[in-house]
Amino acid sequence: MALHKLLVDDFDDDDYLLLAIHCDLKDYRLAYLLNQYLDINLKRYTYDLDFEYASASYSIYEWEDYEKQTTWNMVANICKREEDSLVSSGSLFDESSKVIKSYNLIPEYKNVNYFIKIENDNVNIKSIISRIQKIPQLVTVYNVDVMNLKSKDNLIFN
Repeated sequence: MALHKLLVDDFDDDDYLLLAIHCDLKDYRLAYLLNQYLDINLKRYTYDLDFEYASASYSIYEWEDYEKQTTWNMVANICKREEDSLVSSGSLFDESSKVIKSYNLIPEYKNVNYFIKIENDNVNIKSIISRIQKIPQLVTVYNVDVMNLKSKDNLIFN
């Protein structure tokens, strides 16, 4: 009798493109500008992308292009939270201070502010990047190689 092995990694299908955006804009402002320059219609989810283990939430926008069967997602990469700092027990005065902690959705790209995930790789990525680069408030935009991401499971939104 023959022995058959089923490797789960064979089904790991990365049929999406990922763009990294560096800018200092708020998420709603960037979504508005992307809608203007790309002729898309990104809308905010009713809920944020939450990770309980990191106590972090990331804003997420989505647009489904039924004509081209493409789903666009824009997600924030940085979440800043105010937390209590650790105070040593040997202090004379009880001081409670707050510290701002920063969490990243994709830790390999700590300096990226937003990601755009396009779930159909049959789009002209060079045209999209050149149209996004025309937005004057952006610093840069570039394509990210999804195959080399260690934390690509964080990009599963549904």
